[in-house]
Amino acid sequence: MPLTNTNTNGTTSGTAAIGVRVKDVAAQAIPVGKRAGTTAVQGVRQGVEGAKEWAAPRLEEAVLGAREWAAPRLEDAADAVDTTVAPKVSSALRSTAAQVRPSVTKRTGIRRVLDWRLLVGVGVAMAAAGAGAAITVRRRYASATAEAKDATESSEDGRGTQAGDTASDAAAGSEVNGRVTTPGM
Repeated sequence: MPLTNTNTNGTTSGTAAIGVRVKDVAAQAIPVGKRAGTTAVQGVRQGVEGAKEWAAPRLEEAVLGAREWAAPRLEDAADAVDTTVAPKVSSALRSTAAQVRPSVTKRTGIRRVLDWRLLVGVGVAMAAAGAGAAITVRRRYASATAEAKDATESSEDGRGTQAGDTASDAAAGSEVNGRVTTPGM
């Protein structure tokens, strides 16, 4: 049945009839298309499985053959490197090492005295002596300050408070370095 519109007067009922026929044909075509697609997918899957089954043993044989061919050639190459290249490389490395190695010269005179180890040792000894001197000076200062403090406290206890003594007079008799002097002496 043709799907073309033979009615040329353009009636609405004719167009509606054509639309109904198109829907019927489409409703019949969709399941047919689904079945065809499913069949095509199954055919492709079967083809892939068949190709895989056919190619797998042939591929394994090809890989095995390539490995059998390559193994002896690799061994021959290794033997050639051991006998020809390795001795040459070894001798080249030894001659380079001999060229790079500094000549052994005996140090004499001032060079022997100014060895870096000796200089470091002298520096460490001087640092230790300086630290010892600093500790001694600090202890002497602390003991002198303590003695001066004790001397001023004991003289104040013995004298009591006299009429002319004030805190400002005691401050006037002390110096910046911490020594206390008595007036009149």
